[in-house]
Amino acid sequence: MDIEVTSVGHIKETTKILGDKWTPLLLHCFISNEIVRFCQIQNLVGGINPRTLSARLVSLEEQGIIQKLPQRKSSRCDYTLTSKGRALMPILRGMEDWSKTYSSSQAAI
Repeated sequence: MDIEVTSVGHIKETTKILGDKWTPLLLHCFISNEIVRFCQIQNLVGGINPRTLSARLVSLEEQGIIQKLPQRKSSRCDYTLTSKGRALMPILRGMEDWSKTYSSSQAAI
């Protein structure tokens, strides 16, 4: 069985974005919310250290996945997905669907 090297390379590139512990969970916050604040993400994900969250958001911004929307009248920032980030949503929905079907709570079925 031949595996195309270019296909593996594409998977590696996607894994660079989605492969860490928190990123899929952070991006999942945008599935039903076009604009999300830092504190909303922290509450939705739960258990993430604020420094870790901040670092992940900076990384996603640098990768062109999200865009930071500073607010003029406050120190708070909103975040939104870029077109590149929106293109990842079908992958996250697929992960969610897979988990619904094959999670350990479904294993007995």
